[in-house]
Amino acid sequence: MNVPFIDFREQYHAIKDKVDAGLKKVFEDGSFILGPQEKAFEEEFARYCEAQYAVGVNSGTDALYLALLALDIGPGDEVIVPTFTFIATALCVSYTGARPVFVDIEDRTYNIDPARFKAAVTRKTKAVIPVHIYGQPANMDEINAIAQKHKIAVVEDACQAHGATYNGKKAGSLGEVSCFSFYPTKSLGAFGDGGMVVTSDKNIYEKMFMLRDYGRKGRYDHKIQGYNSRLDTVQAVVLSAKLPLLDEWNRMRNGVAASYCKLLENESGIKVPVIQKDRTHVFQTFAVRLSNRDKICEAMQKSGAGVLIHYPIPLHLQEAYAELGYKKGDFPVAEQLCREILSLPMFPHMKKDQVEYVCDTLRGLVEKKL
Repeated sequence: MNVPFIDFREQYHAIKDKVDAGLKKVFEDGSFILGPQEKAFEEEFARYCEAQYAVGVNSGTDALYLALLALDIGPGDEVIVPTFTFIATALCVSYTGARPVFVDIEDRTYNIDPARFKAAVTRKTKAVIPVHIYGQPANMDEINAIAQKHKIAVVEDACQAHGATYNGKKAGSLGEVSCFSFYPTKSLGAFGDGGMVVTSDKNIYEKMFMLRDYGRKGRYDHKIQGYNSRLDTVQAVVLSAKLPLLDEWNRMRNGVAASYCKLLENESGIKVPVIQKDRTHVFQTFAVRLSNRDKICEAMQKSGAGVLIHYPIPLHLQEAYAELGYKKGDFPVAEQLCREILSLPMFPHMKKDQVEYVCDTLRGLVEKKL
């Protein structure tokens, strides 16, 4: 059997009619950039995230970058970032001229360790970016308490956590400003790139509104030096069609995750995800830990199971950040995780036999002790 890492076909069929009608309207009106459908989606997504405002941009990376600019972060500043995440979380700091300061993660959730965050704070620290890795929110109560004490901005990287909750509150409402990616593989994915900045701070919203569109308020009234980073109306149509289905798709993801856990949790040599009781997990990624990950990954792929690795190299050991002077052993929890983590196929419409095939194959390979 071949099981893809992700399969979009059934999602597409569920939204096809609505997308076709929406795109027809865009094509007829010619409202390709910041059209009324884009504005409507911003309002819909802000409500969904239990926030006041949302600003569509062209990617999750730009969402993070422009959010930092809206907070006036720049050269001479430091921003604390978990070392286990996609590199965009750190690049957005570098783009501003500020310095990313990496810290280790929690062994159970793989999210930023609040104690390590607290220890890394200096007089130059202006922000922290907790990443809701794989779809489970970070420990936001502790993070926010530390940030408030030191007057540090909290920029929520919710790029993998659309619809997740923490103590009953939606991801997107847990920091001063929050950032989402609509990359196609996300649980709320566009038919291309896209991103969103969400906030309930009117000042941040007004600055973001200008930053994403050449720094202007009127057509030729430029208040600040801005950028060209706008969510296309075409993508907004797709996302607006998907949003009403997001919670149901997340429930389906949780059903797949529950099946994985039931079939794998008692298997020696396999660690399944730990879900904290005060939050929900949307399983953007379902990742297990294995002591012999690389050989098992290769064998799984040969067997037709579309597994991947997110992420094999922590940011502090990436060549791109060699000038920061970090070395092996600096963040042992993340370094061990990077050697062990393996992402299994995950999408809402996975079939029972697909899950069973992946689990049977994985168990067999672990038992062989490759």
